[in-house]
Parts: sequence; structure tokens; C-alpha cells
Amino acid sequence: MNNKIVFMGTPMFAVPILKSLYQNGYPISVVYTQPPRKSKRGQKINKSPIQGLSETLNLEFRTPKLIKNNKEEYDYLKKLDADIGIVVAYGQILPAEILNLTKKGFINIHASLLPTWRGPAPIQRSIMNLDKKTGISIMKISEKLDTGPLCNSYSLDILKNENAESLSDRLSLLAAEKILDNIDLILEDSAVFIDQETSKATYANKIIKSEGRIDWKNSAEVIIGKINGLYPSPGAWFIFKGERYKVLEAEITNTTGEPGIVLNDNLEIGCNNKSVKILNIQREGKKPQKVIEFMLGSKIKKGSNLNNA
Repeated sequence: MNNKIVFMGTPMFAVPILKSLYQNGYPISVVYTQPPRKSKRGQKINKSPIQGLSETLNLEFRTPKLIKNNKEEYDYLKKLDADIGIVVAYGQILPAEILNLTKKGFINIHASLLPTWRGPAPIQRSIMNLDKKTGISIMKISEKLDTGPLCNSYSLDILKNENAESLSDRLSLLAAEKILDNIDLILEDSAVFIDQETSKATYANKIIKSEGRIDWKNSAEVIIGKINGLYPSPGAWFIFKGERYKVLEAEITNTTGEPGIVLNDNLEIGCNNKSVKILNIQREGKKPQKVIEFMLGSKIKKGSNLNNA
């Protein structure tokens, strides 16, 4: 197999896909990933998961801060004269001049059933929206974000009470399997690309931390969707006596009571309907705790009001 492949990706979601290509003999000429970042606390440098895998597999990798208007990277890719580029959550939008530097273009693996949930947070938004299904889409990249023609889509049921971390892992493994068939078709010019139905498009906007605040006046289903959709980061949270508490895991229960009121010592909290029982929680600056351990020394007791507290 003499084809040259450029791979672009950054987070853990992209790791099984790069690993699958490598283990199945596809020649990865170069890997692009976001540059290492300093941690918020201290000066530790955090490499991306894709950089870590590239080092392990001894693959050449490049970490430009910006690829747009970057003559060095343009010249490098032009000289490489690759056959195809594969992009998986790279974290940068590729400009037109880069998209034209491979023979078969660049394809993207996106974690939704396009045109549903275009944008940077499709997994989180699908769970928060209480969707029953999601999937992956393989498309040709065009200049506008997630609008290119589709090669194939593969659906997956969202499991009951599934969180974004679990769903991301399952979607990544699905993509790692399906990319192998699709890349062969594309390289052989046998793939059929179909334009997206733009009128049906929805958008998965970037998650902002303030979205994580729990409104106990919502239904229990919506609150659980937020908790699961925002796990592990940035997380769903509430404030009690000036301290932030992140809810890591919870379930719907049938106890009824006023929204935002702690209904018993099991940390069941009233909602617009039913109630939410917290199973795992993290007080600001502390380690995550199971609710039984947490309640032993907590200021939050039966009758506490968690509404804007």
C-alpha cells in the first residue's frame, strides 16, 4: 500500500481511529495535532492524546498553533503530495488552500448523524437534548464547518442514563471500525458522496461552563440529560452556601417535592416532576465522593434549599 495519508486529530476520541489505521497497515505519513498546553495549576505540560500515541508508534507529528496562513505547513504538505487527509476532532478549521493539497481531499469523521448536530459539541448536545440515537458521519470537508457531502453514516442507540464519556468511547470504536471500509472506497474512487439536507441542520454549539448550572425547576429528565451530557467536563453543578458542587452521576426517582429542596438524607432533590437522586458528587476543591460518604459530613441536609443558595 503506497498511499500517503495525513491524519489530523487531538483528543482521546481520535486515538482508536489512528490506532486502527496504523494496525491495519495504512501508511500514516504525518500526524497533525494541537500543541501541548500548560495545566491550569503549576507548569506541567500536557501533550494531546494523539501526540502521545504518535510518539508511541514512532509516527512523525507536527503541532502548529495555527494552520491557517501558515506558509511552513503549506509548503510541507504541498511537498508531501499526500493522497488523502483524515480529520478527527483536530480543533482547527482547515482553510481552502490546505484542503487542496491532497489528491482525494480531506475527509472528516464527525460524531453525529449529519446534518444533525453540526459543530464542536455533538455528543454533549445529543445527550442534553434527550436524543435516542446518534452516530458517526464520514464526509468530505468543505470550507464551511461540517457542511460537506456525506460518504456514509452509522447510527448508534444512546443507552439509558449514558454519559458523554461513555458515548464518546463507543462512537470512537465504531468510527475506528468503519473508517477502514470507507477509506478504501475513497482511495479507489468508488465512494459516493451525497450532499447534506441543509434544511434539516441543527447546531451543537461549544459548551460554556455557565450552561452546567442546574435549574431544579426543569424536569428530572432534562436535569439528568444535563448531568450526563456534561460529564466529565465541564460538569453540571449547583451552588450551596457559596460553594460549587459538581454532580457526577445521578438517577431519576419518583419521590415528589418542591423543586430544589433536598427531600431526604439520600440526597434526592425535588424537580418539576419526580426527583433526582445524586449518586456521585464533588465539592469544589475536593475529591469526588459517593453520596453515602458525602452526606456524613455535608452541610447539605434534608430540607436544604438548593435554589440559588
